Amino acid sequence: MGGDLVALWEVRLSDGVHKVGFEHGTTTGRRVLWVDGEEKVHHDWMFKLVGSEVFQIGDTKCVIKIEPVGGFSYEYSLEVNGKSYKKFTENQSKILKTWLLPLEGSYMRVVLEKDTLDVWVNGKKLDTAGEFVDDGTETHFDLGGHPAYIKAVSSGNRREGIIHTLIVDNTEIPESVE
Repeated sequence: MGGDLVALWEVRLSDGVHKVGFEHGTTTGRRVLWVDGEEKVHHDWMFKLVGSEVFQIGDTKCVIKIEPVGGFSYEYSLEVNGKSYKKFTENQSKILKTWLLPLEGSYMRVVLEKDTLDVWVNGKKLDTAGEFVDDGTETHFDLGGHPAYIKAVSSGNRREGIIHTLIVDNTEIPESVE
């Protein structure tokens, strides 16, 4: 990324954490948008210094808004799927459970989408098999040749809701705070 970098965001999606960078040359109007280090948008010599840039991260629609805040100062905001970055991030923390674990020499990132019950490993959606057990449910899948499942049990507390636990090779994996 170049010298006119004015904003950086981390967008947490099921397939991973994506880094979004935005460059804005306020004298030239130059705009460059980066996603995960790859240039997605590049405009040179734009006369209109305010406005928006629309782009996608996979199927997720994003918009960077450029607004004047007085003089030659600008404010940059990110919307993800029609929500402000803050609201989107808060929502993602409610619906995604993430675990990071070392397995056979590399780290695996396991994500459960609580609203759809989809399971993602290192950015790829897995085929899973769900089953009811005495105290809740288990969602079984293969993790690189290792048997794994996510157990869902009621906390017994309305505010806390359902507790999700990842088990790999009969060992409980602590949740990540990425």
